[in-house]
Amino acid sequence: MFKLNTTLSAALFAAILCAAPFASAQQMQANPAQVFGATYNPVAPVTDGQAQVVYYRTSGVGQQKGAAHVYVDSEFHTGLLPGGYSAFCVAAGSHTLGAYLNDAPTYKGKNVDLYSANLEAGKTYFLRVQENGSGAPQAVTREDAERELAGSRFQAQALSRASKVQACNYLPKPAVPAAQFKDYALSGDVLFAFGKSGHQDISHQGRTAIRELITQLHREHAKLERIEVVGHTDPIGSYAANQSLGLKRAQTVRRLLVDGGLSATSINASSAGSSEPVTDECYGSKAEQVACNAPNRRVVVRVDVRGQ
Repeated sequence: MFKLNTTLSAALFAAILCAAPFASAQQMQANPAQVFGATYNPVAPVTDGQAQVVYYRTSGVGQQKGAAHVYVDSEFHTGLLPGGYSAFCVAAGSHTLGAYLNDAPTYKGKNVDLYSANLEAGKTYFLRVQENGSGAPQAVTREDAERELAGSRFQAQALSRASKVQACNYLPKPAVPAAQFKDYALSGDVLFAFGKSGHQDISHQGRTAIRELITQLHREHAKLERIEVVGHTDPIGSYAANQSLGLKRAQTVRRLLVDGGLSATSINASSAGSSEPVTDECYGSKAEQVACNAPNRRVVVRVDVRGQ
C-alpha cells in the first residue's frame, strides 16, 4: 500500500542555496534528442531489499510548460518534461518523494511539502506527476500506468543528485520456452498509405503481398487453426488513435486472408498500437519522423505452431 504524509524540515532551507543541476525548460525543449532516451518498455521486478519507482509525466492537452523537478529524500533526481519518465531503485523503507512544477526559486522538494512513503522490498511503484497538484506523487496501478506510458521516453538530460538512488538489481529472466508461434511481418507502408486502414485503402502491392503470404503459409504449415493478426503503429499521434488504427489495419488484413481462402473462425485481429516499436530513435520534422518510423508501421500475422 502506497501511503503519503507531509512533513516540514526547516533545517533543509539552506539547501536552496546549493547549485541546482537543472537544465532550463528552453534548453530541454530546444533539443529533444539530448533530453530523451529510449521508449518505455515494461520494467522487470527487482530483488528483495530494493523498491523500484517509475515516475512519469503524461503528454497531451492540459500539460503545463517546463519541467517537473523530482526529488528523492530532499535531493534532486531529474526534471520530467511531458511524455518523460524515470525508473530508479532505492533501499526498501521510508523515503520522501515528490515532483514539483514551477519549482524555482524556492525548490519545495528540498525543504517543504515533503511527501513520505514506505516502499516495500521487491515492489515496483508507478507514480504520476500531478499537473495542478502540490507536488505529491499520484500512485497508479501498473496496468493504468503502462497504458499511459506507451510511447513515453526516458528522461536523460539531468544528472541525478539523489544519493539514495541505487542501480536496480533485477531478478534474472526466466528461461525462454521453445517458440510456440511464428511471425510473418508485412510492412504497413506496403499495405497502406500513411494513416489509412480500410479495405478500399490497401494498395495493389499490399494485396499482392498478402496473396504471396497465403501461399507461403500453406507451404510451411500443415495446419492453420489459430492465427492472430496484430496491427502495429508508429508513436506519432495519441495512444487511443494508434490503438484504433492498428486494429483497423489488422481487421483489413484479416478480411483479405479470409478472402484468400483461410478459415474465418481461425483468425483473430488485435492491435498493439505503438507499444512494441522496432525503432525508437526518430527525431526532426514530422516528415522526417514519419520516414524514420516506417519499420514500426507493420502488420504481423502470427501462426500458432504448437502441435505441428
